[in-house]
Amino acid sequence: MTEQFFTDQKVRERLHRGPLGAHVDGFAEVLFEQGYAATTAKQKLLLISELSLWLQRCHQAAEDVSESRIETFLRYRKGKKRRYRGDPPTLRQFLSFLREADVIPTLVPEIEDSPVQRIENGFAQHLSQERGLSQDTLNNYLPIARRFLAEQLRDGEVILDKLSQQHISGFILRYAHKLGQRRAQLMVTALRSFLRFLHQEGQIDTNLAAAVPAVAKWRFTELPKFLKPEEVERLLQSCSQNTVIGTRDYAVLLLLSRLGLRAGEIVHMNLDDIHWETGELLVRGKSSREERLPLPHDVGEALAAYLRHGRPRCSSRRVFIRMDAPRQGFSGSAAVCDIVRRALSRAGINPGFKGAHLLRHTLATTMLRGGASFTEIGEILRHQQPNTTEIYAKVDLSALRSIAQPWPGGVACVK
Repeated sequence: MTEQFFTDQKVRERLHRGPLGAHVDGFAEVLFEQGYAATTAKQKLLLISELSLWLQRCHQAAEDVSESRIETFLRYRKGKKRRYRGDPPTLRQFLSFLREADVIPTLVPEIEDSPVQRIENGFAQHLSQERGLSQDTLNNYLPIARRFLAEQLRDGEVILDKLSQQHISGFILRYAHKLGQRRAQLMVTALRSFLRFLHQEGQIDTNLAAAVPAVAKWRFTELPKFLKPEEVERLLQSCSQNTVIGTRDYAVLLLLSRLGLRAGEIVHMNLDDIHWETGELLVRGKSSREERLPLPHDVGEALAAYLRHGRPRCSSRRVFIRMDAPRQGFSGSAAVCDIVRRALSRAGINPGFKGAHLLRHTLATTMLRGGASFTEIGEILRHQQPNTTEIYAKVDLSALRSIAQPWPGGVACVK
């Protein structure tokens, strides 16, 4: 496989010397499949060749490669003034390749056996197995539980029998003012869940979840941010469909604006979720829910154009793939939000909110002004609670004017 990157026979022969020589072709194939540029792939393969020759001089085998051995090699290169910024990531990538190929054993992480970690592990198991919550939720809840437990340490032991309402309110007061409203609400929700778990496990005698104060949240205090129909069209037209990136971005923006998908739902969309024969799209939403949505004609055409002409060849089953190597699915919702922000900038549109949810709000607002009911809007947006859709009543200014009362001494307050 090295001939994909090197035409010189002598260079290819040198790449296969040493204890790692037998694995160079496999690593080169991975680099090719992940879409690395030839220049980058050559640099990576030459570094592995140097590592192989170094191991040979040290009388080490491929099975002896490890993190500590890599660190020693990097110090050697630094002494020779040949160490570069991209060396550590490449060597970590090669270690992962060797582990996947069963050349070296899988790295077993050290398990911390502290009082805090034992309780945290139990809470994690409770959240995932008993409550069926996602890994994203665990990633949000566990750091809060860990910080709370750390404050209850006395001489290396977690003291919970003296836990009181004062401890809980004090913890929230110390941290809530440093957080935004949503993060503060997440903190108190996680803390309630953790306290219920401690009571259920017999760690505390009283269920102190009720002692967790609420973070004020005034409902419907702001108008949903949305675009005008002509602005949505400008946004879509800003994508050059003669380019690979433009084809991808156009498909993403159509999914957001026509179907109201969330950014995370686009990130996790798989090739198998598109049912071309029935014209449906399987959407994997919040709480692991799966729902089928009709696939509009223009959205289907945009997806087909991207899959045929824009999607890089790779082994991933994700629909939307990074353009830069390694070729894999988007890492998170931020990638979709970035697509929206760049399109807004190209179109010369500067709304107060620039995230992917802007187009979800826009779809709901457009439907409402077109005569759709709140029930219909809630079905399209897949709201679990009907009152979630109520916020869009605020954008129906015509209906609000009809019920607005005159302000004492002045005119009606809805303009």
